[in-house]
Amino acid sequence: YLKISKLALAFAIIHSKPPGKSSKEYTEYLAKTVSEQDFGWKWKVEVLEAEVLRLRQELLLNRISPRFCLENRKQDTSAETLLGRESINPTSYSSQLEDSGCDVCNDSAFDSLGIASDFHQSEHNVSTSKHWLERVPPLNLCHSSKEQSLTAPVQFLQCLLEIRKLSEGGILQADFSELENDSFTICNSVSQLLDGLTVFYNSPKFPAPSFLTEGVSVLISLITDTKLSNHVLKKCFKKMEEFKKNLIQIILRNRSVNRFQALHSISQTLGLLGRNSILRNSLISLLLSEVRQFAEQLLQAHQVQSVYDITQYENIFLLCMILEQLLQNETQESNISSSDCGGEEKIKFLKNLDQIILHLSDEFPLFSLYLWRVSVLLNSGQMQ
Repeated sequence: YLKISKLALAFAIIHSKPPGKSSKEYTEYLAKTVSEQDFGWKWKVEVLEAEVLRLRQELLLNRISPRFCLENRKQDTSAETLLGRESINPTSYSSQLEDSGCDVCNDSAFDSLGIASDFHQSEHNVSTSKHWLERVPPLNLCHSSKEQSLTAPVQFLQCLLEIRKLSEGGILQADFSELENDSFTICNSVSQLLDGLTVFYNSPKFPAPSFLTEGVSVLISLITDTKLSNHVLKKCFKKMEEFKKNLIQIILRNRSVNRFQALHSISQTLGLLGRNSILRNSLISLLLSEVRQFAEQLLQAHQVQSVYDITQYENIFLLCMILEQLLQNETQESNISSSDCGGEEKIKFLKNLDQIILHLSDEFPLFSLYLWRVSVLLNSGQMQ
């Protein structure tokens, strides 16, 4: 039947082709026309899907806290009455977002690896309610550019965080059990945010746009919130794992001459993600695996005197720095040994590590030193 259909289509094209055009040219023209129509339909479907998600977001917010949605649509100064003494300077907040901490001339924007001063400021601003109620515009997902599309999930998640803060302060009543009944909306919103961040980290722009910094701040606030993080991680854990893997691979594979400015920003994001205990353990396992595999490859190349990837060698130090910071945080927060960190990957990492360090220490002393420091943190339980 398929052969007969193809033959009939071929005859139809031959018979209907206009004069002056060959059958091949007319076939290519028809194929192009059909593909353009398909693209148009795909665009219409994407717009409709975005509208559906927007409506579901508004409905979910309304179910969680109807009063918030009503107050959020008022254009007068009712926010002052609702929130009383709380206040914030929107101008100072927007100026903070102008710099993501990636600019080479402003290294002070980050305190240390995994601890961003910009995050602390935005975290404070999330807790100040008047700013958000006056600031959050109506949700709109129908944007044409990738940059604008990132703002859509950020707006929704900002509203969710604000309801959480207001309910915690006793200003609003909120029922977060509704998140259990609508996993689609929260999952798609978080997925959009993570996909948008991945796109920008793959092709970074300098100075970093303010909405990128805001997106990272919202993500970190979401996973560190005691009430919301369980809902988000339970439904979006696989997506978060995929996001972490993508960031690690971006660090390892980036070969740009001026890559360190962008990679430093990614390392900060990974460090902040590691503040969550659930994400930290899996992130430590991922980093241990990558560092171990590179160390084994480097040892093999050194033994046979073959060439090794110098760019990846330079990039691996960022992973070592993140790993060391996460292990230190794990030990400090738990006040116990970090010997259980990494699980199976820890065992693989420590196996034959002394021999690897011994053979690489002369040729690669700095990398060997990092391996040793990581091993000390992993074995800290046995040293006490």
